[in-house]
Amino acid sequence: SQLLFEKLGLDRRKSRKTKTGYSTDATILAKLQGDHPVVDAVLEYRSLSKLKSTYVDALPALMRSDTKRVHTDFNQTVTTTGRLSSSSPNLQNIPIRTDFSRQIRKGFIPESGWLLVSADYSQIELRILAHLSQEPVLVEAYQTQADVHTLTAQMLFDKEDITAEERRLGKIINFGVIYGMGAQRFAREAKVSAAEGKEFIDRLNQRYPLVFAYLEETKKKAIAQGYVETILGRRRYFSFGGNSLRKLQGKPLDQIDLDQLKGINPYDAGSLRAAANSPIQGSSADIIKIAMVNLYQVLQKYQARLLLQVHDELIFEIPPDEWEELQVKIRETMESAVKLTVPLVVEIHAGENWMEAK
Repeated sequence: SQLLFEKLGLDRRKSRKTKTGYSTDATILAKLQGDHPVVDAVLEYRSLSKLKSTYVDALPALMRSDTKRVHTDFNQTVTTTGRLSSSSPNLQNIPIRTDFSRQIRKGFIPESGWLLVSADYSQIELRILAHLSQEPVLVEAYQTQADVHTLTAQMLFDKEDITAEERRLGKIINFGVIYGMGAQRFAREAKVSAAEGKEFIDRLNQRYPLVFAYLEETKKKAIAQGYVETILGRRRYFSFGGNSLRKLQGKPLDQIDLDQLKGINPYDAGSLRAAANSPIQGSSADIIKIAMVNLYQVLQKYQARLLLQVHDELIFEIPPDEWEELQVKIRETMESAVKLTVPLVVEIHAGENWMEAK
């Protein structure tokens, strides 16, 4: 704090005052990034220190002496959305965001001479959103194998030829919609002004009206009936503390106008965002669990083993002589787990370690 804000004179308005001085937590340093080389150095040091202590030092120490493997526990009833979680240790949070941190995955290898295989559902949550909302533009895009992020960028920028940066913005806003991202957060993540962020969200609403109508109706269901459901009927229950929402319980959906609601407290606002996302994320969890059960039956005839589930991704170890045949069977089994109005697509890759297989 003293170095950054007193000696170097960086902008204190980007931080906040604490008892011991100005804050230098991750969010503050992210705002200061680019203002001075030392900020980048501090961020890099913290990142490397975290990688070393959490993964490089910790994971080898957790390897069992009899199996020479790290074993995790999968929890079926911990998350509210129905996703599996992993603990002791958590193997679902092995880094992937940067090229350097991704190298941690090199440490995960299959049985000697075998292949490590990653089978990953492509854009499964956006596909589920297309199915649930029946937004014709999205449905047609997935049915014709169009690039949805490019399509969104073309709509937002009203032109055919899209740059890589414009596609990146399309991708951010596509995934952001699923998680209830507002204009301010989109502007922050996309590195555009608040006014531009609001304009992008408004344009998306105009171009994908059934998506926003579906998300709004799902929030209304959470208020009126106290729960929302996945495509297979798994319920997530909600309760609201504020009077403005509690008095709407049991009301017909057409009598609930979210735009007219005033003074929703932060907890209830967060619950409404979670309610809109839960059928999407929960349906994704349903689908991969069905795929895992079906794959268990498929693998009975082979030496290959299913090792790990990381939300939309399954990790296998497969003998080379089974790879060609199982590549087809794994893809077919995962893509046929459920029938949606848009196709499920699985990307499958093999390598000598987890990093190469991704």
